[in-house]
Amino acid sequence: MAWDDGFDQQARDLTSIAFRVVETDKVSAEDFQKILALFQANYRQANRVYLEKSLETLRYVALVEHEGTMVGFGFGECRVIDLPRLPAQVVNLAGICCIAPQFRRRGLFEQLEYRTMLATEMPPHSRRLTCGRMAHPAAMRKMALHPTVVPKPGVRPTPWQQQVGQAIAKAFGSHAFDPETFVCIGTGEPTGYPIIEMEVEPWEWEVFRQVNRDRGDSLLVMVWTPDAPAGW
Repeated sequence: MAWDDGFDQQARDLTSIAFRVVETDKVSAEDFQKILALFQANYRQANRVYLEKSLETLRYVALVEHEGTMVGFGFGECRVIDLPRLPAQVVNLAGICCIAPQFRRRGLFEQLEYRTMLATEMPPHSRRLTCGRMAHPAAMRKMALHPTVVPKPGVRPTPWQQQVGQAIAKAFGSHAFDPETFVCIGTGEPTGYPIIEMEVEPWEWEVFRQVNRDRGDSLLVMVWTPDAPAGW
């Protein structure tokens, strides 16, 4: 999962761009090449296989274009999953997202992910779990401040949280999962290295200490809205 580097209120005007959401099994060859090109522009050693797996794992990709040029994409979906102690739970699964450098700081990251979540009609619900796999603290910054976030620096996930994490990692199609650290273990090849510079505080790195980018690892992060279930 990549990220949009912050938010610039003056750059919020989205009138010049167009969004569309496509089912991943219906993505055209032309759109895939545009997605791949943007992925490669955002990452060094961008792993095409990882991108192709996202097409197989997540149901939707949201695209944003400016004057016919693709300037952003984000994978995701909303799914009902039977989780430990939480039958028929509504879960947001957020996948990789890339924004062209000149269109960052406009809130496009949130817009893209939001659109993939809305693409599936869900049954009435009062609570949902939002999850993403991340490989850099900057991607987790907003979620890290949420009171229900797992994992937290210096806090061992509870057995229940570990069980839920295992189920979510499986939903993402992760190669392997360490429930103690919430690290989704990669296949041995890097996903890629983001071409972006952001200042990160030392405490933000703590939960990422076991993430091996060279192996293709990522950190599974989960938050509840509006609040967590009892006992979480």
